[in-house]
Amino acid sequence: MNLKHLQATIAALVLSASASAAGPVFDDKFRQLEELLPTPGETRNAAGAPGHKYWQQRADYRLRVTLDENKRSLSGSGTVTYHNNSPDTLSYLWVQLDQNMFRNDSDNRNISTLPSRDAWQPRGNDGVKFDALRFTLEARKFDGGIHIASVTGSDGKPLRHTINKTMMRIDLPQPLKPGARTSFDVAWSFNIPEMNVLGRRMGFERFDDGNDIFEIAQWFPRMAAYYDAAGWQNAQYLGDGEFTLEFGDYDVQITAPADHVVASTGELQNPGDVLTAVQRERLKQARTANKPVMIITQPEAQANEKGRATGTRTWRFKAQNVRDFAFATSRKFIWDAQGIKSGKQDVMAMSYYPAEANPLWEKYSTPAVIHTIEQYNKYSFDYPYPVAISVNGPVGGMEYPMLSFNGRRPVKDAKTGEMTYSKAAKYGLISVIIHEVGHNYFPMIVNSDERQWTWMDEGMNSFLQFLAEQAWEENYPSRRGEARDIVSYMRSTNQAPIMTNAESTLQRGNNAYAKPATAFNILRETILGRELFDFAFREYAERWKFKRPTPADFFRTMEDASGTDLDWFWRGWFYTTDAVDISVDGITEYTVSSQDPEVEKALRRERANGEPVSVMDQRNKGMARRIDAHPELKDFYNEHDEFTVTNKDRNKYQETMAGLEDWEKALLKEGKHLTLVDFANKGGLVMPLIVEIELKSGKKIIERIPAEVWRYSPKQITKLFVTDEPIVGLTQDPFWETADIDTSNNSWPRKTAPSRLELFKTERDPNNLMRDMKTPLKGAQ
Repeated sequence: MNLKHLQATIAALVLSASASAAGPVFDDKFRQLEELLPTPGETRNAAGAPGHKYWQQRADYRLRVTLDENKRSLSGSGTVTYHNNSPDTLSYLWVQLDQNMFRNDSDNRNISTLPSRDAWQPRGNDGVKFDALRFTLEARKFDGGIHIASVTGSDGKPLRHTINKTMMRIDLPQPLKPGARTSFDVAWSFNIPEMNVLGRRMGFERFDDGNDIFEIAQWFPRMAAYYDAAGWQNAQYLGDGEFTLEFGDYDVQITAPADHVVASTGELQNPGDVLTAVQRERLKQARTANKPVMIITQPEAQANEKGRATGTRTWRFKAQNVRDFAFATSRKFIWDAQGIKSGKQDVMAMSYYPAEANPLWEKYSTPAVIHTIEQYNKYSFDYPYPVAISVNGPVGGMEYPMLSFNGRRPVKDAKTGEMTYSKAAKYGLISVIIHEVGHNYFPMIVNSDERQWTWMDEGMNSFLQFLAEQAWEENYPSRRGEARDIVSYMRSTNQAPIMTNAESTLQRGNNAYAKPATAFNILRETILGRELFDFAFREYAERWKFKRPTPADFFRTMEDASGTDLDWFWRGWFYTTDAVDISVDGITEYTVSSQDPEVEKALRRERANGEPVSVMDQRNKGMARRIDAHPELKDFYNEHDEFTVTNKDRNKYQETMAGLEDWEKALLKEGKHLTLVDFANKGGLVMPLIVEIELKSGKKIIERIPAEVWRYSPKQITKLFVTDEPIVGLTQDPFWETADIDTSNNSWPRKTAPSRLELFKTERDPNNLMRDMKTPLKGAQ
């Protein structure tokens, strides 16, 4: 703990002690985040940018890998060159062996549980799903995990190494000093899991005729990250916390059956060895085409499926400055491509998919890839790589540099027998491609620590996905992004703060994807505005592309580049589970008295005439009165009432006006209407007030009040509104832009919530005397 954090801790203890002695302490929602964020330094400065001594490690790979299709296994070997750019001397290296999560004794297998009645996700019944039981049984039988055959130094001598579950430590023969590099050779093999049974982010898809699709990732020993804020990121791979990796150059040779087609990270180096002349010519045409060109057509792919070539073929790919490498291979692949421009970079957008994916994929996949690059470039930086690939296979959605695995397929129409797709399949495919291709930006280039902070890639990417979806077509059915879509989650009690470790996050989809995406949209639309937000977000992306930012770097950059103190926003949305629930609790209307008795008494008379007549006065109306029978009893006071203007009133008014300045007299004549509105913060999360005011004439106006209105009183405030006409209606958050969890208390007068009442036929079972006993007994078990 550094001195700053120690001081903050002591201060917190003192405040806690004084609070218990003297009552509740003022909860400052706008206090700064210094107590939570790391102290800026030479590697990361206070503005959120890389410091003047920023450094990061590098790892280059030369790999050879062979797929055994019949055994569904993979074997590889290669050389890793590790560059120590840190100021530290390293005596050992940590390497990720993520395939070990598929060992039957892995932590991932051993800690897996079924949701119980007491967990945040109730089981709902007393059974176990077939796929859950199948997973458990198959995991015990599957010979998974990576087998390390050898680890040797550049001199060929064995290097001492220790495997700790999904991590391997390599002890160096001599310490690696700052600025130095070292190389080691490694050989390994593993059995490929079946994705639909055991897989996680990679695996094979089984087809009845044996023509499988292989989507291969986490397939080689990968250098763990070592960086200034965390040292070695050697947390075990449990499945949810993804990957923290170093950039480097890759030279990879992939040997597959001779009739397989390989899609891969990087650029193909030997097209003459693996592609036909026709395919090479089609690729050439695709580079300048204005729509996708078929490199391998569906009839060609289906013909390829029917035969089995003998022997193998080796595909060679190179990739520069990437943090990972993945590939897919099958003889089933149809292949289309189209060239586009990304800044100065020529990019080949490509899709690989089986016939089972058509007609959906040939229509939408590559256009969705292109659309993603065009839209993400607007909000971050130009896509820098030469290819961007979408592959259809068993993995529903997963990202790697230049390559993504995406699910969704059409189905066969029961009547016509033709392949067709639903609306959900269409938009699900477009969305998953946007999302997974979008991950090239976050975290494949803006290289955050996924093992720790899921939201830094998933949340940011889901936000940009939403923007890209809205640019696809009007009324695109986006699932995440709109404030109203996160309300049900924000109401729930089963939450963890966004700033929770990836492996401990509850409701991962809501917490790491939807909530941060919604927060960024609110920040962009409601708090900063698009111009300020977009400038700041692009600044963050540019500062940290090909570098590794932390949450503090993002928070600080957004404040630095927007010129706005947002600590209250980060604290509320990212460090708490508070919700937005701002209630309109009271409203009082005033008008400014003109002091003129002619005006004021006439107004009072009008108001009195508008008051209800009491029930006694109603019943006494028409009764005989003495004064009517004896008019001589009437005097001045019977002819005039309390609303009559007297000379005394007029003289007092003249005296008052004589003592006023000209500006004070003008203010009295304006006749403004003053309305005091009480707002209560019931959810705990301070937010701006967006107030729609309806005037007597029917005119509506919007007042936007910054969140700082809560700075002195975070629980309840009273706001004065000045209008030319009386206010007849008022609504807080009229456009549902703040994710307010209870809109029933947002209006004055209160509004009823429209709904429909469904009527059901009454169930009658007069002969079953135990009917009323069954449900309580079952629920009490």
